[in-house]
Amino acid sequence: MNIQGIKTQPDPYEPYLLSQAIKSGPFVFVSGQAGYDDDGNIVQGGFSAQGEQAFHNLNRALTAAGSSLEKVVKVTIFVTDMEQFSHVVDLRRKYFSAPYPADSIVEIKALYTPEAMIEIEAIAIASDSAD
Repeated sequence: MNIQGIKTQPDPYEPYLLSQAIKSGPFVFVSGQAGYDDDGNIVQGGFSAQGEQAFHNLNRALTAAGSSLEKVVKVTIFVTDMEQFSHVVDLRRKYFSAPYPADSIVEIKALYTPEAMIEIEAIAIASDSAD
């Protein structure tokens, strides 16, 4: 089976020895994408700004792997405060359409940096795969 590591530019994950995504067979597995900017810093503006940036970063990783948000079949969204659930629903409504991807939303104590409030990982179908 062919396994391909996917990199984005910039790649803030490189120092941590993990891939932005892995393409294997018809699937793309995207590592958790947080609300970091091109310099690897968490964006300012609270949960909504971080959520928008996290989806932007998710889309960038998917595009680099030859996929897209439209081909996401499973998403896991980690939040540090479930009080933000309505904002998560708003983000899902903005970036996904029916049939919506399978989803898990999990509240956790902390992410990789204290400033991070949301992280999104996904499984998608590669664009070059048969539907």
